[in-house]
Amino acid sequence: MIKVTVWNEFIHENVNEHVRSIYPEGIHNEIAKFLSKNEDIQVRTATLREHNHGLDDEILDDTDVLIWWGHAAHHEVSDEIVAKVHECVLKGMGFIALHSAHYSKPFIKLMGTSCSLRWRDDDRERLWCVNPGHPIARGVPEYFEIPNEEMYGEFFDIPTPDELVFLGWFRGGEVFRSGCVFNRGYGKVFYFQPGHETHPIYKDENIQRIITNAVYYLNPVKRRERISADCTKAPEEDL
Repeated sequence: MIKVTVWNEFIHENVNEHVRSIYPEGIHNEIAKFLSKNEDIQVRTATLREHNHGLDDEILDDTDVLIWWGHAAHHEVSDEIVAKVHECVLKGMGFIALHSAHYSKPFIKLMGTSCSLRWRDDDRERLWCVNPGHPIARGVPEYFEIPNEEMYGEFFDIPTPDELVFLGWFRGGEVFRSGCVFNRGYGKVFYFQPGHETHPIYKDENIQRIITNAVYYLNPVKRRERISADCTKAPEEDL
């Protein structure tokens, strides 16, 4: 059983009627709903305003893959929780950062760069699969189109991905590394760009398939019980 925690700020859905009309139960529950269709995936949700942002030690220790959606309140996320998420990834937990979570504290800490990018208002996006043999691309067509999506464009200030799976192209001519995998310690990180809150992106079957595939791919192969102080050297029992 793969244990997934879907984390969401859950702010836009409470203050914006248009967003609420698309995701009346929140983006987190929309994602949890399609993931729960898989009998070997167990899903829980957590949101910003819960105690410890819903990410107590017991929850993080019991999470194989953490999915993160944030946008309006990155600054409200506790640095203590960020440090715990970072440590869990180094110990083996998978981390999926969705859309504007490129500016989330956990993702920036895991990347070690500004994670800045170019953006503008809505445009049509064509999402190209540039690594069709990758497990995250299983069952995904050569490309598919998203009629309306916030434009994210290069330069995207991230480290060179260990694996590039998807490339986004927008009608305005911009391109973007839209689906990237990074190895961090014993864990893996997947950044996936589509998912602006004012459009029903997470209702798209191809988007759902990609996120589901990513959960399986990021499921830990091995977990470490602790990490060294500088996070660069494995403890002796792991050597």
